[in-house]
Amino acid sequence: MATPREIRLSAEGSRADLSQGSILFIGTATTLIRYGGFTVLTDPNFLHKGEKVRLGYGLRSTRRTEPAMQIGALPPLDLVMVSHLHEDHFDRVAEEQLDRSVPIVTTTHAATTLGNKGFRNTHGLRTWEAATFDKGEARLRVTAMPAKHGPDLFEKLLPPTNGHLLEFQDPNGITAFRLYATGDTLIHDALQEIPRRHPSIDLALLHLGGTRVLGVLVTMDAAQGVEMIKIVAPTRSIPIHYNDYTVFKSPLADFQAAVNAAGLDRRVSYLNHGDSYDFEVPASRLT
Repeated sequence: MATPREIRLSAEGSRADLSQGSILFIGTATTLIRYGGFTVLTDPNFLHKGEKVRLGYGLRSTRRTEPAMQIGALPPLDLVMVSHLHEDHFDRVAEEQLDRSVPIVTTTHAATTLGNKGFRNTHGLRTWEAATFDKGEARLRVTAMPAKHGPDLFEKLLPPTNGHLLEFQDPNGITAFRLYATGDTLIHDALQEIPRRHPSIDLALLHLGGTRVLGVLVTMDAAQGVEMIKIVAPTRSIPIHYNDYTVFKSPLADFQAAVNAAGLDRRVSYLNHGDSYDFEVPASRLT
């Protein structure tokens, strides 16, 4: 496992366009982020409808949906982000078919495990640690955010989890766009530190679904998703990880109703599998 540091990527064919970007929702927590000269894949899950993921302790969950893209159709990747090692976030398809040299940012636990499986470029981060990736004149700083994948006693039975903050920067180190992926987490006190350290988040990807394992809530449901928006106060939020597996018990409709009741509907965008969210960054922020 590589020690978190400044990592230089190949700049061949890169173009650091900071004026616009896109996020393709593939399914579960799997998205393809293209911005600032970088192509980033999150939480690769490419199993098919009807196939099962293993959640540990003999527990399994069946996939209800198809991924919007097959792993073989992915463009060349600069980086993969993995919130934690559950199979709905890094499945056996990814283990078999991802390039073993692609940089992977994840927890220290997952970095060690994936390193033992032959992935040669893993970067394990503890909460608030960061790794910076340079690609030509483009720079991407990835910081591990606090995440809590279950109540105190139950959390010890689950793999450690990170959220991630991506800060896309210009050659002078000025951040043009901040994207926060919550990872699988519940609302907990440590999240209050995020807006104190990072008060201007442009976009949040919310891992929802109200996942229950043995009846215990281990990812945000509708009410907690709204609370996350209130805590972090991103300019825009996009719910993901909400309908793909049988352990997801809080449907997207519940979140939409809670968002509307809280008066936050103008700050949330909804994507179906295969949809893209396209965004533009004002020129005033790029000078």
